[in-house]
Amino acid sequence: MAKKIKGSKGSGKGSGNEWADHLTQRAKAENYPARSVYKLEEIQKKFKVISPGSMVLDLGCAPGSWLLYAAKQVGGKGRVFGIDLQLIEIKLPDNVIAIQDNILALENDDFLTTGFGAVLSDMAPATTGRKDVDSFRSFELCHMALETAEKFLSPNGNFVCKIFQGNEFKKFEQEVKSAFRECKTFKPESCRKQSKEIYIIAKGKK
Repeated sequence: MAKKIKGSKGSGKGSGNEWADHLTQRAKAENYPARSVYKLEEIQKKFKVISPGSMVLDLGCAPGSWLLYAAKQVGGKGRVFGIDLQLIEIKLPDNVIAIQDNILALENDDFLTTGFGAVLSDMAPATTGRKDVDSFRSFELCHMALETAEKFLSPNGNFVCKIFQGNEFKKFEQEVKSAFRECKTFKPESCRKQSKEIYIIAKGKK
C-alpha cells in the first residue's frame, strides 16, 4: 500500500503574464499553493459537480489546491482522497488523505472504496512542444482517468477531466458521453488564454 501523506507546506509557481500573476497572488493570499484552484472554483459554481457530505477522488492532485477546495465543498462529513506522482507538501485538512503513487496503483490500494460522488482529473503530460504528441499524451492520461472514474464512481456520480484539444479530443468526448447522462465542455476564465486545455464536465454516471 502506498504511504499516506500529511504534508507541511507548499510553494506556488508564478507565471509570465499579468492575469496569471494576479491569480497567483490571489491564491497565495487565500492559502492555496497554485492558481489552478480557480479553475475548479469556476467549474463548481457553474456545474455543481461536488456535493456536501460526498466523497471526492482527485487524480493528479499536486500541489494540492484542488484538494483544499474540494475539502471545503464536501464539508466535515465528506472525504477527499488524492493521488499524484509528486509529493503533496502542504498541510491537509482532517477530511483529506493524499498518497504519492501512480493512479494505476489505485486498484491495489486498500485506502479506497467505490461510491465516490465525483472524480476530478487535472492531470497533464510533460509537454514536448509538439501539439500532436502533447495532445495524444493528454488523451492517454484522460483515458486512464475515465477508466478510474467508471470503476470508483457511484451511480449518478460526476467526472471532471482536463484534456488538451487535438485529434483525439472528439474520440474521448464520445467515450465520456457513452458513460454519463450529461457531457459538456468548458474552458474556465482562469485558464491561460494561449492554453489548449479544456475541461470535460460529465454528470450522472450511467
